[in-house]
Amino acid sequence: MKRLFTLFIFSLATFLTLSAQPLNKPSYDTMIETAEELVGNQDYYNALEWYEKAFDEREERALIPIIAKMNYELRDYARAERWYTRLLRRAEDTEFPEERFLFARSLKMQGKYDEAMTAFQEYLLLSDDPDMKKKAQNEINGIELAMVLPENPQGVTIESAGRNVNSPTSEYSPTMSSDGQKLYFAALEERKEVTIVSDAGDDFYAKIFQSAKDDDEWDKPEALDEKINRPGFHSVNPSVTADGRRMYFNRVQLKGNKPGETKIYLSEYGDGGWLSANEVEGVNGDYLALHPTVGELFGKEVLFFVSDMEGGHGGYDIYYATYLGAGKYSDPVNLGATINSIGNEYSPHYHDGTLYFSSDGHPGLGGYDIFYSVWDGSAWSEPKNMGKSFNSSVDDLYFRLDESGYNGYFTSNRPEGRSLKSKTCCDDIYSFSIAELYADLVVGVFSEDKKPLKGATVSLMTMVNDDPGSPDAKTNDRGNRFDYGLELEMPYKVVATKEGYYPDSVSLNTVGLKEAKTFEHRFFLKMKPVPPAEPEIDTITIEEAIVLENILYDFDDDRIKDEAESDLTVVKGLLEQYPDMRIELSSHTDYRGDDDYNQKLSQRRAESARRWLVRNGVTRSRIEAVGYGETKPQTVSARVAAIRPFLKEGDVLTPEYIDALATDEEKEVAHLLNRRTEFKIIEGPTSITIKRTELRKKPTSKPSNDRKSLPVQDTLKVSEMSSLYGKSLKDMPIMEFDERKVELGTVKKGETREFKYRFVNKGETPLSIGIVTACECTTADYSKDEVAPGEEGFIHILFDSTEKDYDEVIDVTVMLNQNDVDDYPIIENLEYSFKLEK
Repeated sequence: MKRLFTLFIFSLATFLTLSAQPLNKPSYDTMIETAEELVGNQDYYNALEWYEKAFDEREERALIPIIAKMNYELRDYARAERWYTRLLRRAEDTEFPEERFLFARSLKMQGKYDEAMTAFQEYLLLSDDPDMKKKAQNEINGIELAMVLPENPQGVTIESAGRNVNSPTSEYSPTMSSDGQKLYFAALEERKEVTIVSDAGDDFYAKIFQSAKDDDEWDKPEALDEKINRPGFHSVNPSVTADGRRMYFNRVQLKGNKPGETKIYLSEYGDGGWLSANEVEGVNGDYLALHPTVGELFGKEVLFFVSDMEGGHGGYDIYYATYLGAGKYSDPVNLGATINSIGNEYSPHYHDGTLYFSSDGHPGLGGYDIFYSVWDGSAWSEPKNMGKSFNSSVDDLYFRLDESGYNGYFTSNRPEGRSLKSKTCCDDIYSFSIAELYADLVVGVFSEDKKPLKGATVSLMTMVNDDPGSPDAKTNDRGNRFDYGLELEMPYKVVATKEGYYPDSVSLNTVGLKEAKTFEHRFFLKMKPVPPAEPEIDTITIEEAIVLENILYDFDDDRIKDEAESDLTVVKGLLEQYPDMRIELSSHTDYRGDDDYNQKLSQRRAESARRWLVRNGVTRSRIEAVGYGETKPQTVSARVAAIRPFLKEGDVLTPEYIDALATDEEKEVAHLLNRRTEFKIIEGPTSITIKRTELRKKPTSKPSNDRKSLPVQDTLKVSEMSSLYGKSLKDMPIMEFDERKVELGTVKKGETREFKYRFVNKGETPLSIGIVTACECTTADYSKDEVAPGEEGFIHILFDSTEKDYDEVIDVTVMLNQNDVDDYPIIENLEYSFKLEK
């Protein structure tokens, strides 16, 4: 099966053809034959039903990959994941390579990026198919992109087109009239339920509908007349020109449920409606021609469209044909490898020098993502992902802008839409608006030495009348970037914190903004002083009590737990090392409970510890077991005070002291410190030495997370001023600068200077600059678009010396949107210097 012949025709095939079931229970072989016949007709829903019945009958393992793929094709990714998991759980590593790829993709389409990343990496290790490995790497690149793209909407508001437009089945290819008061789209005539063809009648075809706007809502759609929706054809993929005078669309005939003749037609608007459509000359042929839309190249009108004609770069490519006049177009021309990938490109839309389209072959967040590319008069720029404002983990297509460029529509099968089957089976139309004035915030958190700090927390709060609002706190364990959308006309405070570092904050406000702005701030947190290292050796003197931190007991119990054996083993070793030593082994309780009971319980616990030592070869007479109950409260040591700041060294944890503590949590800690087991020397050596760590409480062990390592490419030589220095450069963007250190010479106070750092991307993957920062005296501009391998970019610096009083070297820090092999953002350091003339 070729997945999604077009998304519309696919939907048509799946919802159009559910057939009646036989009354008598068929045999297993009949079930399989029926399912295979339905697959041949692309009737996947019925085929899946028959395969599942057959599996219920016999549980043949060979059916599992078939059922899994059916669910994948029908975009029920949760069920596909379950079936693939069932298949691969007991499979050998070399089995089912295609299924492993689709399993990984099913995870990705649900937004399970961590699990999908692992699955794709494992697939790369197992596959020897170079084309599929390239696709898997592309999926990994898309997951990495999803993990770093900002979450905030950046001024974009998205809403469903409403229940009048969107049905439980699918709607596609929205396009607007020139005044924005009419919405055209393609859908099935009957859109409420799965339809059995034998009951559907002769007029069951996909049609182009029109809906008029009533206030802010769309009216119930009506199908256009037979001049557009010709009987016997499926009419789909409408596209109305900016002047509202022409509509291009497809007429499709199916052979069975497979695509047959698919051609582009044109209708002109006149006499209050759309006139009879004619086949467009020059673009149709012995291939599928889909998704027509008008644009401009080289100063001439062109028609962009999608086709599977021979000679393309992938499955479906985008082509253009130049308008020659008199309704004729030139031979189609492929847009080339910049736009067209090894995958599929769909639904082109041209607006003001920019081509928007959807693709599953460029790195994306989901299946089909929306991209854009800018025409500079001779070539297309590298396609750029539209980000999380528009793209989801599933399929997002048919992006359309109105004439203003701030409003439009697209389609998506995201889970919140209306769906007849699974949550992601069906596409809805969504409207969007882009604010002309908006503000957002990008925060980076670094250490003082300008290294990214993972695991930091950033809190954003409004500050109306200096009164802080509820904080919007985010913790980033993957990286050090934080993104926020900001309200207009609002003051804010931003606070960055991380354990082991002093917090820092900054204030900003969006009051009086005249144009959209992205605020950028970098925190460089100062590390708190590290307490001096404890001596490795403790000297224990006679009558000095030493707490055995790992000897713990269950409530109201005196049995030794397994965790205690490590400390008792140390005591046993000391008794063997010093054969003339006698010790007191004592147990203590907290003050809660009956005094007499606590004393007896502590005695039993001390004797229990002594029994363990005796059973392991220590003479009983060398150990005196004493239970003190609650009579000897603990004195806080320097080490305990360092761990528990609410306690001070030398404090005695008496009942009065504990009752005066501020919180129940602090009181419980004090009780825990009082419940202890100790030993002390009572005869023999006056002092002994012991490693301090031997009697420390052992940390809880965590399971290892061994992962298969991927092959690492030998590193190339990079500047020591790059965070990539000394690291693997495999699949990394590498910035090679003409010069990283610029000397401006003598600068008069108040004078400004401009210059550029120029660089070439020497890596194997595109790079994009996220943030460029320096002192307040420096204004930086830089290449905003991705810089492909081998291409050049720049960083423009404007230096203002007005506030300078002495010679200085200025650091310029460049943070890329890409991460290094250790998953830290790539940092490139530059500098410039000057001598000040006052």
